[in-house]
Amino acid sequence: MDLSKIPDVLAVALLTLAFFSVARLGRSSFSGVWLIGWLMIVLHFAAFMFLPAPGNFGVAAAILGSTALAWAGALFMWAAVPYRSRSSSQWMLLVILTTNTLYIVVASIAPAGHWLLTPAAILFGALPLVILLLNIRKFNHPLRWGLVLIYVSLSVFLLLVQNRPDNGLDLALNAVFFTVYLGCCIHFWYAYRRATAGAFITVLGFMAWANVFTVAPFLGTFFPGFHLESEVWNLPKYVVAVGMILILLEDQIEHNKYLALHDELTGLPNRRLFQDRLANTLERARRTGSQAALLLIDLDRFKQVNDTVGHHIGDELLKHVGRLFVGRVRRTDTVARTGGDEFSVVLEEPMNRADAMSVARTLTQLLEHPIRLEGNTVHIGASVGIAIFPDDAGDAESLCISADLRMYASKRSARNREDRISPAPLLPDPFQSPDSDPDLQLAD
Repeated sequence: MDLSKIPDVLAVALLTLAFFSVARLGRSSFSGVWLIGWLMIVLHFAAFMFLPAPGNFGVAAAILGSTALAWAGALFMWAAVPYRSRSSSQWMLLVILTTNTLYIVVASIAPAGHWLLTPAAILFGALPLVILLLNIRKFNHPLRWGLVLIYVSLSVFLLLVQNRPDNGLDLALNAVFFTVYLGCCIHFWYAYRRATAGAFITVLGFMAWANVFTVAPFLGTFFPGFHLESEVWNLPKYVVAVGMILILLEDQIEHNKYLALHDELTGLPNRRLFQDRLANTLERARRTGSQAALLLIDLDRFKQVNDTVGHHIGDELLKHVGRLFVGRVRRTDTVARTGGDEFSVVLEEPMNRADAMSVARTLTQLLEHPIRLEGNTVHIGASVGIAIFPDDAGDAESLCISADLRMYASKRSARNREDRISPAPLLPDPFQSPDSDPDLQLAD
């Protein structure tokens, strides 16, 4: 038993624990795959402690440790694939894990399994190529072509060097690990093309990790007297671990910033971001001497939906309405959720009252038809208030008050019509211009 590996095992185990603590808070789609990869690295170090064991026990330790190292790299690489949910990507992962395992086992039991080296080497390139070609009509991505290219190159290299009498198998195994971690470097570079410390450190760490399997054989061949401690060769692993932790922390910070400005349920801007967008819109309209519009839309009968079919369907309804509204306005406009069942729409210039009334009519008509959600049919409507800058108000707060009053006037009018209360005073159509109704003229 090689006790000198104990510090490495403890160091990687502690880093894995730290990684788990950070990943548990973020719960991203890839952090679980990363965690499994780091557990494989711990297994790799633990298995290599038993390399000096005699006979089959030492061979088994070598196979287990090497396979764990290859599996960790394959999992890291797959976690960075942007299309990993596709079935062809999952098949590609299975193929890479299988071919790596097969080749490591065959190389480790040589010369007994020497006759299997050639077919095992061919499978490295053949199986990924088959998956690519079988799915090329359904899905085609440059990253997949790059992955197939490096594994076809690996297959050719193995066929050329693995049968060399002196160090052929050592070169072959180093090439296998180099390919795995070069793939990690390429995939992480593609997935995290951003100027952050976490992305830079992780990509650089994977590049260094891959080149451990080229530099070490080079020094052993041409400079046999040159010796480096094992901790130096393990340094890239720690660099990658730190980089991944930084990526998780960076993602959590960005997510917290997003939640501070967006509604968690619908993903729309919240009241804070809405007020900022509205202020900027009014400032641009003021500078250019143009108009801007604010629509305040309140859903009708939303409480009945919650009471009859449950809050879950109510939440789904809010998300559905948000998607409908976003799909019917320009990309320069803003749709925000500013209350429980209240949405606000900021219409950028060029905009006039007729345009704003047309947009409001379009949005409310979307809700006049029954909406089916998870087997439930719900009937809602919407009341809308329209305010135009600078005709109705000269600042954001007054504009919101103007739109709010008109929205509640619209809601009372709709309620009175539903209840058939004839003595009630006639309230205006929300799409009617305030110029035709002096009661709606609001003093600035």
